Amino acid sequence: MKTPVCFEILVRNGQIDEVISRLMSGKEADVYVVQSKGELCCAKVYKDARSRSFSQLARYQEGRKGRNSRQARAIQNNSKYGRKESEEAWKNAEVDALKTLYEVGIPVPKVYGYSAGVLLMEFVVDSDGRAAPRLNDIRFTPAEARKYHLEMISNIVQMLCAGIIHGDLSEYNVLIGSDGLVIIDLPQAVNASGNNNAHSMLVRDVENITAFFARFAPELASTDYGQEIWKLYAGGKLSKDSKLTGIFEQSDIPADVKGVMREIDYARILHERTVARLSQ
Repeated sequence: MKTPVCFEILVRNGQIDEVISRLMSGKEADVYVVQSKGELCCAKVYKDARSRSFSQLARYQEGRKGRNSRQARAIQNNSKYGRKESEEAWKNAEVDALKTLYEVGIPVPKVYGYSAGVLLMEFVVDSDGRAAPRLNDIRFTPAEARKYHLEMISNIVQMLCAGIIHGDLSEYNVLIGSDGLVIIDLPQAVNASGNNNAHSMLVRDVENITAFFARFAPELASTDYGQEIWKLYAGGKLSKDSKLTGIFEQSDIPADVKGVMREIDYARILHERTVARLSQ
């Protein structure tokens, strides 16, 4: 096919030999099959912020570390420079997340490089060597649905142990490759320990995946792995080998609000007395 303008720099510097075809077009990016140094790869071309449809960007960016304080201030102030840096941080988030997850053995495409707004990565194929289908493209038997559901729950747990939550996980961004499931599309990846929305996003990711597989194995709809996983994580007890049940029981013990307020008042009084004594 004719080389799109976005690839011209990469072709000139030898990173891409040839653009074979466009694989898919999504709300955030277009993905192409390209040849790089004699090997088939995927090239993800991010769309300009004005062309993207992803909403509530600030919720996902909370907790991400900028390169420096100037960048962080500019992004917060939404200046022209800040918007440019925010756009670059959005793209770099996926690169960083993919590299981190790949290094710890979570099934994501291997990153080959990122340049000029183009992410070059592994081309995930099925057992026949064709582009791997998404979960949404396949019909499963109940047994297959249960198997893949558990595999995805395990992947989500391992991602959380690595400090990352996908943030937009669904049947549309999980591929079935020749070696099993592969998770894709992570520009909105969330910092699990630094984002106030991490809990709700983790639970939503689990609910989305569970709802999909429950179409084929209805009993999965009654599970609550998301809350169970988060409770273990929040308590510092989650590991990749954690034994999960899919059952979560909300505590019916009422919170001792008055007791908490008494402790706060007591701590405040002690602080005031200490300050007064030191000032004498």
